[in-house]
Order: sequence, then C-alpha cells, then structure tokens
Amino acid sequence: MKKIASFTINHLDLLRGVYISRKDYCGDHCITTFDIRMKEPNREPVINNGELHAMEHLGATFLRNDPLLSDEIVYFGPMGCRTGFYLLMKGERTPADIMPLIIKLFTFMADYHDEIPGASPRDCGNYLDMNLPMARYEARKFLTEILEKIQPENMIYPE
Repeated sequence: MKKIASFTINHLDLLRGVYISRKDYCGDHCITTFDIRMKEPNREPVINNGELHAMEHLGATFLRNDPLLSDEIVYFGPMGCRTGFYLLMKGERTPADIMPLIIKLFTFMADYHDEIPGASPRDCGNYLDMNLPMARYEARKFLTEILEKIQPENMIYPE
C-alpha cells in the first residue's frame, strides 16, 4: 500500500509549530489541512485525552463562531497520536496567513473559565472525559513557547 501523506513526514526532526499538511482540490476549490503540532513526536509526552477532548470542544466552537472566518472552517479535531490538531480550511492558505487566527484560538483556550461547550450527555458521547485546567495549561504553553514567537522552522516540515 502507498503511504498516506502524513506518514511521509519526518517525525524524528519535527518541531512544535503550524504546518501545511496537505492541499486537496474539489474541482477548483482548495481545502488546506494544517498540522497544529503542540508536542514534538516521540520526544515529549503526548496530550492526555481529557485535555485533548476539552480543547477539541473549545477549538471547534471558537473557530465555527469566528466572525470573519467561520464559513472557511471545514474541520478542527485531534490527531490520533495526541501530539496536536488538524485544522481544515477552505482556500489556499499558509501558516503565516492563519497565524493571527491560531493565536486568537489558543489565547481563547488558555483563558477559558466557563462550562465547556457541548460537555453534556445529550451533546457528547464521552462528556465526562474532559480536563479544562490541563487544557488551559497546554494551550498557554503552546501559545507562549511557540505561537507568540513563531519561527520559519516551526512552519516548514523538516526534510
């Protein structure tokens, strides 16, 4: 079988950052998939399920309510390896293009102190497995250590 694109990335040298994972075309329309890599793969502990799940709810709600870009958001969700998130957006975009949105997103999650949207048995299939304090911690850590001082090497996949 042919390897899928995400398995061809050199995870040995991959840093935390925001990368273009792929661009897909539906006719003339482009969907850009971003790799929001919060942890260095295989070199630091992954994000626990509770905080990952809380961040998924917060992130998806925030992005789909953004006054300028909500119609451009296709999907926001966690990576199976628990080292970050995928964000799919309409259009051809770069990490630099979306950096203001990503900074707003992680600031929102880092500062969030209310009830987690959709965290009820009616709205979620695993509503009890959420950890808001640790979600805030992980969001703040990524925001301050990477996003607020992002460098080119945190936006271009390693060879």
